Amino acid sequence: MSVGTSGAKRALRARDVHSAAASLRGDLADLGIDSDDLPDGLVIADEYGRVICFNAAAARITAVPAADALGRQLEWALPLEDLEGRRWWQLTDPYGGLAIRVGQPERNLLLPGGREVLVSARYVRTAPTGPVRRVVVSLRDTEARRRTERSHAELIATVAHELRSPLTSVKGFTATLLAKWERFTDDQKKLMLETVDADANRVTRLIAELLDISRIDSGRLELRRQPVDLGVAVGRHIQAYVASGQSADRFLLRIGQPLPDLWADPDKVDQVLSNLLENAVRHGEGTVTIDVEPAPSPRERECAGTSVTVSDEGPGIPEESMNRVFTRFWRGSKRGGTGLGLYIVKGIVEAHGGTITVGRAPGGGAQFRFTLPVGTPAYLL
Repeated sequence: MSVGTSGAKRALRARDVHSAAASLRGDLADLGIDSDDLPDGLVIADEYGRVICFNAAAARITAVPAADALGRQLEWALPLEDLEGRRWWQLTDPYGGLAIRVGQPERNLLLPGGREVLVSARYVRTAPTGPVRRVVVSLRDTEARRRTERSHAELIATVAHELRSPLTSVKGFTATLLAKWERFTDDQKKLMLETVDADANRVTRLIAELLDISRIDSGRLELRRQPVDLGVAVGRHIQAYVASGQSADRFLLRIGQPLPDLWADPDKVDQVLSNLLENAVRHGEGTVTIDVEPAPSPRERECAGTSVTVSDEGPGIPEESMNRVFTRFWRGSKRGGTGLGLYIVKGIVEAHGGTITVGRAPGGGAQFRFTLPVGTPAYLL
């Protein structure tokens, strides 16, 4: 074969690939799809194993430019290996393997350099056992899954740590009381039982937080909407703090009128208020100011809902931490708690269709503001 003939065949093959790639782009465009807009990597090879589609996500994940991959053999464009170092395309052999195969399930594979990627493949045949006309490969970066796994691992570690201390206390005091009941005075017994009761309440609260997180993450947080007066609800929390020893002068409640009729889950709203006020009292300083006022609507003369702003006069939240306040396990400069409270607060507010923000109060402390839409229970719609 002459050099000229070989070059002509290569040029012909290149034209075939570009023609197939253009045809595929046209077919996708007819469906309103641009492969470069897809979040996952998409690689498509023709009946000869030549790459005719290599979208932007595939180029990003593999670090292979699309222009270099198009027209090349699939094995070259995607030099994948399994976790034991074996070349994946030789193992699977999509074009010469069993004629009844329809693809490969998603699995972890390795790119050059050891980078993990999730890969699945689909074999397109003109007939159930006919030759493979297309190999469609989906690529997904594993970084998002690793972040999820790390988050779950952190959650388990945090829960284990938070449970260990109260359960150790409960076990120790109950074992001591059972073994040496007659040796203790009534006051000593009462003190130990009060400690056990407090630690049991701590465990109960932690379990409730975990259940809330599970429901929020899965979108299964149930709301039982009823008429709620946010001004009255805030007043109850302030009275509880005053009854427990806080000075009444520590709190300033300002209610704007008229407030709209609000339909919300009263227990969930109490949970939000309790968390925000506890943070202000425990971590803030000076006066804790709570403003309850109508939230304006984009439409003139309409009220969208009710907003509650909780401000303190403490050191506030550092600017660099503002974007992490509502994430799991965030704790301020003063350690304490599980770091799950504000994550749950955000989930509850958003489940109501509301919003919550954090900023700096006029007095320099932290300022949390959440808005709940008026809402209507389902049975009244």
